[in-house]
Amino acid sequence: MNFDNILVEKSAALAKVIINRPKKLNALNKATIEELHLAFKSLDNDTNVKTILVTGSGDKAFVAGADISEFSDFSIEEGGSLAKAGQEMLFDFVENLATPVIAVVNGFALGGGLELAMACHFRIASDNAKMGLPEVSLGVIPGYGGTQRLPQLVGKGKAMEMIMTAGMISAEEAKQNGLVNYVTTQEELMPLAEKLASKILRNSSVAISAAISAVNANYKDGVNGFNTEIEAFGNCFGTEDFKEGTTAFLEKRKANFPGK
Repeated sequence: MNFDNILVEKSAALAKVIINRPKKLNALNKATIEELHLAFKSLDNDTNVKTILVTGSGDKAFVAGADISEFSDFSIEEGGSLAKAGQEMLFDFVENLATPVIAVVNGFALGGGLELAMACHFRIASDNAKMGLPEVSLGVIPGYGGTQRLPQLVGKGKAMEMIMTAGMISAEEAKQNGLVNYVTTQEELMPLAEKLASKILRNSSVAISAAISAVNANYKDGVNGFNTEIEAFGNCFGTEDFKEGTTAFLEKRKANFPGK
């Protein structure tokens, strides 16, 4: 599948999605959001792919925000439709993807860029990365899930500060506040991402998918996450991965999960 705004690379069970608009600091426009949706959907359906890394091209930006020129003259109705379509097509879609997605934040992650990183299952960052939600400086608020996911990750008070000041925080401050898991140099960033991915790849992809669903359930209105966990836990007992994992443990050997 060929794209105009992103690159997709696959190596064995690991896939990389690279947002490739360096002249725009990898800003998200409508076409890029649509391409990202198609790429994530295709990779999630590929039984050979077990982990996805998403990053930006170059060494300046992960995603420096949304492409403001596309919506600067929108009406109220058009603005609401933009947020709804974007959340459904990309941000909620990535959060609920059965395949684990790691955001590899290699520079600026602002506005929609930070919202994309937060939709991923976890994040790592280079030490030159800057993160923030500057939308109120434009007279609007985050519309791709930022007001919901940021408080979940850093707490209500810090989220309110970041959103109301429209300021940026450093990678180290992001780590201190739980927004990213690791901070490293630009040169060591992708090797670290691949190392983390390799640890994920050793485990049952079926169990990981169930765990993603169970964890996400805790953040959904009207859903009892404990019940979701109980049901998912029980379903694991009917999988080939469970049989292989427990058998390998009892036989004191490395498991070879079939992913079923």
